[in-house]
Amino acid sequence: MTTHGPTGTPAEFAGQHITVAGLGVSGISAARALAGLGAHVTVVDGGDGENQRAAARELEAAGITVRLGDGETFPEGTDLVVTSPGWKPDSPLFTAAAAAGVDVVGDVEIAWRLRETVAGQPPAAWLAVTGTNGKTTTVRMLASILAAEGLHTTAVGNIGTPIIDVVLGQGKDGARPYDVLAVELSSYQLHWAPSLRAHSAVVLNLAPDHLDWHGSMEAYAADKGRIYEGNTVACVYNAADKATEDLVREADVEEGCRAIGFTLGTPGPSQLGVVEGLLVDRAFVENRQQQAQELAEVSDIAPGSGTPAPHNIANALAAAALARAFGVRPAAVRDGLRAFHPEAHRIQHVADLDGVTYIDDSKATNTHATEASLAAYEHIVWIAGGLAKGATFDELVQKSAARLRGVVLIGADRALIREALVRHAPDVPVVDLDRTDTGAMSEAVREATRLAEPGDTVLLAPACASMDMFVNYNKRGEAFAAAVGELTARDH
Repeated sequence: MTTHGPTGTPAEFAGQHITVAGLGVSGISAARALAGLGAHVTVVDGGDGENQRAAARELEAAGITVRLGDGETFPEGTDLVVTSPGWKPDSPLFTAAAAAGVDVVGDVEIAWRLRETVAGQPPAAWLAVTGTNGKTTTVRMLASILAAEGLHTTAVGNIGTPIIDVVLGQGKDGARPYDVLAVELSSYQLHWAPSLRAHSAVVLNLAPDHLDWHGSMEAYAADKGRIYEGNTVACVYNAADKATEDLVREADVEEGCRAIGFTLGTPGPSQLGVVEGLLVDRAFVENRQQQAQELAEVSDIAPGSGTPAPHNIANALAAAALARAFGVRPAAVRDGLRAFHPEAHRIQHVADLDGVTYIDDSKATNTHATEASLAAYEHIVWIAGGLAKGATFDELVQKSAARLRGVVLIGADRALIREALVRHAPDVPVVDLDRTDTGAMSEAVREATRLAEPGDTVLLAPACASMDMFVNYNKRGEAFAAAVGELTARDH
């Protein structure tokens, strides 16, 4: 249970002039942390609204310079730029930084450099997770398993507490240093973290997403693949997604690092998989050619939430692989999965009414996530639509057509889904709601209920972003649950 790579010290940032790009959660965290280490910090943001001004006032009170309404002009004298994840690589600020010979990194990179020895302990190991979908669920499963082993851990990165805050808070005020961190990393964060070297890592899956940011699928995949660079123990890949295995093959890892696959089928040597309802390990056993270790039952995955969807079984296997790479016992895998509770709006059971099940998967904001959601149920009335973000829907509809009992479309880009349904599922009844107000969800649920038969699932899995109608996917899911509640109040 060791980590790899050089650590930085707080002293290296003292006296530096650092520009932080973005006044969001990670930007504010980076600005406060770097100023606390003695850096001269300037935060720049193109916005100038009420929220930005309030955040600016707080930072300025801490001695941090904030420039609102201009996120493009490069501050003279800058030694380093620390960017928030969403800023595009071709932003004028970064172009100017490159011209001046100034590095641009992200908050994950800063946290990695600062993982210094605390209270005589080595730095906490990083077990890292990325993928187009399933990152948050897998990281939270992993943290639950590590905790069941008795390890001091937390889920960080693209989830929860900013990672810089966690790293700098280790051992402070008598706090127990972390043994290991379960780290969720987006492709954006990986792009800006060149020196990250995890203990072990996984790419759960790869499908087109954020291509407007990365410029191409190849660039997107390459940034995801950065998570494997310098791994010391295990590079975990999805045996059903060859692209993830290809990234392992291309990675420059430490001597002795192993490629470990996970599969929903019977595992081969150096894989974890499923046999007769059991999660089994043929990777971290003494004789993987001949032996397999039972880890848990499939039913141990978030018990009480119904039969786990296939993609959540895959997430559990990935989390188990990372935990086993860190030396966790089989019993802790089982106990951690039993203790895990899924977050809201991720394949969340809402109600059963008159033989129809209502499921909220508002978090399914792209076609890859929605394909996994649709694959989890046999007969579906599908509620879909929103902002397509440049996505196309032909492949999704082709793969899912046989499961569709009916479709209710909402949102700004619903026509794109309707056209795919005409081409590939012409016999499936479609209700097209020509409205984008938040009240459309109540009508959508009523129409879906009308189309459903006993044994069917009414599934909110929009395959689109929510911002055309709702503040975020959480509010969209809440609206769905409220609409189902209206059915209950009125009819039951």
